[in-house]
Amino acid sequence: MLQTIIDIQRDIYLAFAEHIKTFANGGGWTAFLAFLPMGIVFGAVHALTPGHSKAVLATYLTGSSAGMTRGLTVSIALSVTHVTMAVLIALFSLPLVSVMLGSAGSAPLLEDVSRGLLGAIGVWMLWSALFRPPHHHGEGESVAVGFMAGLIPCPLTLFVMTFAMSRGVPEAGIMFAIVMMTGVTLTLSSVALATVFFRTRIERLLATRRELLVTAAKTLEAAAGVILVAVAIHEIFMR
Repeated sequence: MLQTIIDIQRDIYLAFAEHIKTFANGGGWTAFLAFLPMGIVFGAVHALTPGHSKAVLATYLTGSSAGMTRGLTVSIALSVTHVTMAVLIALFSLPLVSVMLGSAGSAPLLEDVSRGLLGAIGVWMLWSALFRPPHHHGEGESVAVGFMAGLIPCPLTLFVMTFAMSRGVPEAGIMFAIVMMTGVTLTLSSVALATVFFRTRIERLLATRRELLVTAAKTLEAAAGVILVAVAIHEIFMR
């Protein structure tokens, strides 16, 4: 299954490279725009591959009180930040490349910052579960978590942006990034909605047992916090 996803992703990427090449050689907008919607498919398929903070997203939403709307807010913030960071790195690559990038398609400094911030969120969730009374997490927290998780830039967006810029058509790369962002958002939003759906089903099963529900919610929040801290420590210090 994973190999099939990788093959589909590769085929769409190569097709986009050809269309960008044609556009750069004077092919005009018509053919490029006609193929551009495939970027949504590309983004959706790409987000199915390992990474993209899907586990972080599901872990956070499992341990929080977020509903469907806030679940979507987290996933959208994550997707927008994930793709936008790659675009910004490509556009400002000359001053940043020696500082931010360790190798093609990676940004070690941003990755460490992102994981460190997620670890901080994990510590806060653990403290909240142990010492705070039952509460609802705010909208601002959802956006912050999505932003922190998305700081790791999308490597394929970075590749496409760099390729488009090398051909003198950065606008083609930006257009691709926008439609790809839509596809990534669709996949991550599906993960968010599924997580919230199953969590709320469990909450309803426990609704008649209030104390058990509160205990379960606190336990899930604490577990989510521990997992986020463990992931952050592992990724930063044990890679």
